[in-house]
Amino acid sequence: MAVRPVNDPDFWWHLRTGQLILQNHAVFHTDPYSFTRPGQPWINHEWLSELMIYGVYRAGAWAGLILTFAAVTAATLLLVFLRSAGRPYIAAGVTLWAALISAPTWGIRSHTLSLLLASVFLLLIDKAFSRPKLLWWTVPLTLLWVNLHGEYALGAGLLVLSLLGGILDVLCGSDLWFRAKPRLTTLAAVVVACALVVPLNPAGLKMYWYPFETLRSQAMQKYISEWSSPSFHDPSNFPLLLMILAIMSGLALSSRKLRPGSFLFLLVTLALALHSARHTGIFVLVAAPLLSQLIPSFGDHSSRSLTPTPANSAPPKLLANAAILIAFFIFAGVRIRQIVQQQPQAEINEFPARAVAYIERNRPPGPILNYDNWGGYLIWKLYPQCPVFVDGRMDLYGDAFLDDLAAAYYVRTDHWQQDLERWQIRTVLLPPHAPLVSALRLKPEWHQVYTDHLALIMTREK
Repeated sequence: MAVRPVNDPDFWWHLRTGQLILQNHAVFHTDPYSFTRPGQPWINHEWLSELMIYGVYRAGAWAGLILTFAAVTAATLLLVFLRSAGRPYIAAGVTLWAALISAPTWGIRSHTLSLLLASVFLLLIDKAFSRPKLLWWTVPLTLLWVNLHGEYALGAGLLVLSLLGGILDVLCGSDLWFRAKPRLTTLAAVVVACALVVPLNPAGLKMYWYPFETLRSQAMQKYISEWSSPSFHDPSNFPLLLMILAIMSGLALSSRKLRPGSFLFLLVTLALALHSARHTGIFVLVAAPLLSQLIPSFGDHSSRSLTPTPANSAPPKLLANAAILIAFFIFAGVRIRQIVQQQPQAEINEFPARAVAYIERNRPPGPILNYDNWGGYLIWKLYPQCPVFVDGRMDLYGDAFLDDLAAAYYVRTDHWQQDLERWQIRTVLLPPHAPLVSALRLKPEWHQVYTDHLALIMTREK
């Protein structure tokens, strides 16, 4: 399920940035790619992820990238399975359910690495009930995470939730203080230690508040679909809705009760998922094991192994299992090979490859106003000859700039021409059915010079 072609618009500028970091042996602190924000301070919080992405790409090309990030996703969900209570078939079914919900957020992106680290944090938090010292592993993991992605704050949030949940368990009588004290004191010390390692990154102290500035951005909520709330009118969100309903039913009907601390985890991550579709991944990491705990199973609930098979039936069962595994690996191998072979066509279908080839051949006059989802692709293909107008680094451009761009793109105001003049735009690279394209076709000074199924190029006479 996790093997898929590259379709993330931001992947391309991550790939280019990783290449430049490796070449220059330095991390960017100002914008090198756009003509609208040249020299603007830029917190490149994903520098280590970008270095990894480019390193894997250089070593293994598309196959290496696709397989590596598919393995990261599979490992994330394997940890969900290991944390799920009850019979293996129930844990497996709920894990697959979690995969269906989180699948839209998968891909070759830093967020995938954050989900793996979040899954590791949750495993350590669970194991800490019997072995509190395991929590100290979160300190070096936080140091790694803060250099991989700005979502490192998620790990710190999970630790704080665990601390608050443990206190809540004691206050509600679900746990005894003398039994919870070693874990809670360790948690408090670990939270402080994790906070102290956050500045150990190229951006320094700025990484303390960077995640919260991103969450406060109204433009990201408006213009990036995965940052908006999930719509339950969309059939792809039905598995999420069903899991929420299943958890509500389980809480009401199951004889097993969740600890108050677990319920706190569930409420906070559900709120995150309902606020932003991007956060459904972290919700299922928490919700799937809890749902598995609430679902009744037949036989011994505490056992994670199936009923032993009589000795005389073992050989046929082993043969059947071997046949299933061999069939699975054959299927997976064929699937992986197909996806890797389809990558060039997927690039043409998702990104303006032919339009970029036209720009490389004909060099239309700049500056070029580009569609925001294509900015990263232009950075990979045309840097440094052709600076971009905008790309996926929404934190760099800011809400005011993005609102002005949206007003011009959708021709929402009468001064859209003044905006193009202010930006000195000579060429546009946009989808053929963009509202701005329809408006430019009415202007005699603008001429269409290229079009295909995905992209259109228009230039303006002097």
